[in-house]
Amino acid sequence: MVVAMTATFHDRADLAQVTPLLRRLTGAEKHEPSAYSTLDVIWVLYDRVLRVDPSRPTDPDRDRFLLSKGHGPHAYYAVLATKGYFPVSWLDDLAGPRSPLGHHPDRTLVPGVEIASGSLGHGLGLGVGIALGLRIQRRFDPRVYVLLGDGELDEGSNHEAIAYAAVAGLDTLTAVVIDNRTATHGWPGGIASRFMIAGWTAATVDGRDHDSVEQALRANEPGRPHAVVAEVEGTH
Repeated sequence: MVVAMTATFHDRADLAQVTPLLRRLTGAEKHEPSAYSTLDVIWVLYDRVLRVDPSRPTDPDRDRFLLSKGHGPHAYYAVLATKGYFPVSWLDDLAGPRSPLGHHPDRTLVPGVEIASGSLGHGLGLGVGIALGLRIQRRFDPRVYVLLGDGELDEGSNHEAIAYAAVAGLDTLTAVVIDNRTATHGWPGGIASRFMIAGWTAATVDGRDHDSVEQALRANEPGRPHAVVAEVEGTH
């Protein structure tokens, strides 16, 4: 079963409606750069790529999106609100005493959120487990997308996940790395080479170019997990 996409907007100009919503999320301004670095990629995912339906957020055949870079969820919340997962009014009470929106997303409180995140280095391993679980259930249509920061790749747990996903041939898994040149460590040939040397397919794109991001997200091949490195300079 393929669930309906939530997208009702199909050009870059419509992203402008999300920016005012970001300004309604106050109280964690130190993480705003993290939000703006992920905004374009998250928008493309929800507007063009993910097979999801906000009226059925737990549909077993939905695609899964995991925000591993969970310490700056403003863009994530704004896009989810725009796409109808929860009322826009929720954005006015970030981390309030009765607000479901925390400084880190909580899957038990926020419709559409797949994992609680913010402690970096966990998302890709969880994505591997979800992709493997779907395979065991013989659900071969849903894809799993995990968004990570480049600095997050310094966490060793990610390299275990990279190695296992390739060996297991988890071709429904896509890692999306926001590369803003903040990582302590690096690899010859860039971040994409770290995935490719382990057996993944990979593409590097301008993280603000929506068409390029979409094309890269759809460039996965049978039998191999896929990585998209979205270069976004000038942000954290």
